[in-house]
Amino acid sequence: MKMLLNPTSEFHPLMATTTTSLYVEIDRNKLIPFSFSSLSACPCRPVVLPSKSTIFSRPISKFGQLGLFLDGPKAKGSFWFSRKGVSAHRRFATAVAQAQPDRLDDDNAEQEVDKDQTTSMSENTASEHQQKASQLKKRIVFGLGIGISVGGVVLAGGWIFTVALAAAVFVGAREYFELVRSRGITAGMTPPPRYVSRVCSVISALMPILTLYFGHIDVSVTSAAFVVAMALLLQRGSPRFAQLSSTMFGLFYCGYLPCFWVKLRCGLAAPALNTDYLITLCLKGIGASWPILLGGPTHWTVGLVATLISIGSIIAADTFAFMGGKTFGRTPLISVSPKKTWEGTIIGLVGCIATSVLLSRIFCWPKSLLSAIAFGFLNFVGSVFGDLTESMIKRDAGVKDSGSLIPGHGGLLDRVDSYLFTGALAYSFVKIFLPLYGV
Repeated sequence: MKMLLNPTSEFHPLMATTTTSLYVEIDRNKLIPFSFSSLSACPCRPVVLPSKSTIFSRPISKFGQLGLFLDGPKAKGSFWFSRKGVSAHRRFATAVAQAQPDRLDDDNAEQEVDKDQTTSMSENTASEHQQKASQLKKRIVFGLGIGISVGGVVLAGGWIFTVALAAAVFVGAREYFELVRSRGITAGMTPPPRYVSRVCSVISALMPILTLYFGHIDVSVTSAAFVVAMALLLQRGSPRFAQLSSTMFGLFYCGYLPCFWVKLRCGLAAPALNTDYLITLCLKGIGASWPILLGGPTHWTVGLVATLISIGSIIAADTFAFMGGKTFGRTPLISVSPKKTWEGTIIGLVGCIATSVLLSRIFCWPKSLLSAIAFGFLNFVGSVFGDLTESMIKRDAGVKDSGSLIPGHGGLLDRVDSYLFTGALAYSFVKIFLPLYGV
């Protein structure tokens, strides 16, 4: 390798003007970079040059001399100039001796940083795995507890079922109005006053009780909507349509829709079809020995059987959709819920219909296979749109969960969103669709 060093007055301020050229040919050398400021280091320090290092110097004028330092297998050429009378060799060697430890320190620092980053990433990964395992354990434990409790309440029926539903409605309504008042939604609208939100939560909780007592809810809902609208219009300041619309939707979403579960469970008191066959063969004597205080064999009404099939189908739809989406999910379903996929939705539909047909064979209701398939399809549609509706509300609110009431599950609305629309569809199916076909 040849390097041409042709110093001029423009090359460096320290260099004198000269026309002398210097050719240096070096093979298999590696240059250690240095700065000119390092040349002023204290010459008193001992100099230890790296192995295979070479310093070339040559007088090029009466003012001073030019030098070249190289080290290692590759020569890339760095040069220096010193005035006459100054020990350039010593200063340059000192600068090089100081540059080498600096570079080693930088390399060691980079290695330490990489090591720390790798260790930190490993610790974060282990922590995430532990957190996911703990969350899954909580979901399973609390899910089983909720399932057993809900099963007992559904079997009890009557006022026990209604009061438990009213308590759940009150909590869900509070969560809804807190979402409406969150920063994400209030950035584009004016939320209703807090006292109106609390009154609406109480009204929503009373709706299921009034439904059981009167047998219908139409007049009560209309009266409640009128009172809330007047309260909003007469408030201080300027009333907003966004306040009225969000409040009315809250009454409908959290109060009116759950009332159909009361009408389905408690309003359809006719005995289930083939009740005797159900008791003797399907339940293997459990129905026959059902306590008289809890209704005896006649306790197995159309409303109870339809409620159990509907709840079982919704649970199956959520479970199959989750497992199918995790395993085969590739195509996003909708933007408001990015984790849902078409593959998971189709698998959830199949699982929901299969569960509906299976439970219809166990409870011997409905008798027609086509009716069981249609009932499962309606349950799936209601569960999906209920879930997507709540996802839209949470997305606008900018939150992941509606609350933190249930460990591992989030808020109550996160658990019951699939049931809100399903009750109305199931009741309409049993009350209107089945009689049209003589079932």
